[in-house]
Amino acid sequence: MTSRLLSFMPSLVSRAPRSLSGGAVAALLAVLTGCGGEATDTPPEAPAAAAGGDTATLAAEAVRIAGFVVDSVRLSPWRAVVTVPGRLQLDPEAFETIGSITEGRITHVVVRVGDRVRAGQGLVFIHSHEIMDARAALRSAESAVDAADAERRLAESAAERAQRLFDNKAMSRAELERAQVARTVAVSTHARAVSERDRAAALVEHLAGTGPLPTGADEHDVITRTPIGGVVTSRDAQPGTVVLPGTPLLTVGDPSRLQLVMHVPESAAASVQPGFRVRYTVADAPAASYEARVWRVAPTIDSVTRTLEVLARPSGPLGGRAESFVQAEISGEAQAPVRTVPSAAVVAFDGDTVVFRAEQRGEGLYLEATRVRVGRRTAERVEVLAGIDAGATVLVQGAAIAKAELLRRRGGGGGGEH
Repeated sequence: MTSRLLSFMPSLVSRAPRSLSGGAVAALLAVLTGCGGEATDTPPEAPAAAAGGDTATLAAEAVRIAGFVVDSVRLSPWRAVVTVPGRLQLDPEAFETIGSITEGRITHVVVRVGDRVRAGQGLVFIHSHEIMDARAALRSAESAVDAADAERRLAESAAERAQRLFDNKAMSRAELERAQVARTVAVSTHARAVSERDRAAALVEHLAGTGPLPTGADEHDVITRTPIGGVVTSRDAQPGTVVLPGTPLLTVGDPSRLQLVMHVPESAAASVQPGFRVRYTVADAPAASYEARVWRVAPTIDSVTRTLEVLARPSGPLGGRAESFVQAEISGEAQAPVRTVPSAAVVAFDGDTVVFRAEQRGEGLYLEATRVRVGRRTAERVEVLAGIDAGATVLVQGAAIAKAELLRRRGGGGGGEH
């Protein structure tokens, strides 16, 4: 809210307190009472008063003590605003749960929650018969490849010799064809052996990875590695535990990629759309605010809570950490222009909703309680449906002081709050 201090008293008003205690209000009323000719119920030049004669002209001394701030009734596009609590969480696309890939017993867990890890790093070692069988199968497959390679070379040599003999009329065509078939079979057998070796090597690589074994591991350990780099956000694995394939061990995520989860009441569900701006504050630092954008709105209302799940991604500097609670304000698209005033300008006055119209009179301030009909509200602005025109000046800071003075005048000096 952009407010302007009263132009006729800038230095004094700027030093005035933002709020006054009950004792200060009493002192101000005393000043108002003793101002004599400087404070009159209705000055001759004042416009027609509101019903009930709720007007006053405050002297310069009273204005100085109160520290009044005024603003204007504005005609501006209205933005629907929904205020809801929310929670920051890791973006599901930015973290991964790492589970066991084998059956066995955990021997080592080399990381803790909060440790930063790199992609491919071994995190959990599991003693398993599967890696033992896989390594034995790999050695057998490598031996089979060696044997098949020898058979292939021999068959190729025999086929070449048979071709030379046939060309020199020293071998029959039938014998040449048998040599060629033997070569074809030997080549096929070698290719099959290579395929089996590669499959066995891939299984060993899947279970233990490539390169030298990490410190603390041996050939009987399955090495569980992280596919992504980031930070360990949770750890379920404990040494000595027997696990099965799929048992969750660790979670690794990128803590810089967060999303904001909010649950909007059913009554406000129609006011939220993807692309809307979100401004949020973190519970442990409410003075700072951060920006986000709605990227997903759930297609259905939760049948139990009667709320709509809304997800937003931060669009600037991050505020808070994963699982922090926040207070969020979702702002919609600009709609048709409406008359609005600052929220602090609207007060309850003797059963009515009013704003205090303000007008400079010499060094004093003329105030008039003006009944208004209000509509939609946000934390900062209130829509005015009727009662005051755009461009009018209204009191924002110090409305409680003005209310107390007008009630005192209405009661003949002893009026109280209603």
